[in-house]
Amino acid sequence: MGCGHLFYSTLVTFSVALITYNIIISANAPLKQDFPNPSSSSISVDPVIEMPLERSRRHGAAANKRLFHTAMTASDSVYNTWQCRVMYYWFKKFQNGPNSEMGGFTRILHSGKPDKYMDEIPTFIAQPLPAGMDQGYIVLNRPWAFVQWLEKADIKEEYILMAEPDHIIVKPIPNLSKDGLGAAFPFFYIEPKKYESVLRKYFPKDMGPITNIDPIGNSPVVVGRDSLKKIAPVWMNVSLAMKKDPETDKAFGWVLEMYAYAVASALNGVGNILYKDFMIQVG
Repeated sequence: MGCGHLFYSTLVTFSVALITYNIIISANAPLKQDFPNPSSSSISVDPVIEMPLERSRRHGAAANKRLFHTAMTASDSVYNTWQCRVMYYWFKKFQNGPNSEMGGFTRILHSGKPDKYMDEIPTFIAQPLPAGMDQGYIVLNRPWAFVQWLEKADIKEEYILMAEPDHIIVKPIPNLSKDGLGAAFPFFYIEPKKYESVLRKYFPKDMGPITNIDPIGNSPVVVGRDSLKKIAPVWMNVSLAMKKDPETDKAFGWVLEMYAYAVASALNGVGNILYKDFMIQVG
């Protein structure tokens, strides 16, 4: 990609005091200034690839935009609410920018009740899990909240970007998904091969090799709306099953729900294009 087409989004994670943010930005220094094409005409699912040049060329004035709806789950805590307000502010800043395929936006609030920011941030009210079901792991409310939203909301866009309150958008985001595949960031700490014996409880051998499970979480992911409608209930059930199993809970800890999404995606036959430049993690 030439320097004139630096509008691909990535996520940067950094820490300020005790607050962590993921920043959605374009490719910029110190990132590489050029993103070469994949080596073949078809994009492989498993290899970690760089963002293809074709993705910038197709965003001319005559190109048909493939809009995606940005959705993030949130609690009603003061900290989480503040993050949501910051995230939505920057979303609006770049929603209609060059190369953007950013459609609508929804905060999926899983507190079960409205708050005073309903008029500021487009919000869907989801019910939390029954008391005690999350076992103190509040993230388990995320897949259940997505299930409710996908069932009840009128979502116009054909694609969904699953985001989180600690994401800050600083450049317009194009739709990086392709050919029925999702677009996701490969996390170095999601290791299906290492935990094959544990994962086989949820992804049996007749479903294929363990490498069919991508090293991803549910965010950042751009995926087809219809695909996510199939994935979400499985994601929820796998998450709950994993949390109930002591071996799995111990093995995966705070990333348990991320593994559950990766498994659910694989169980539904939805592969992902892995963009190593989608997110940058710095300390």
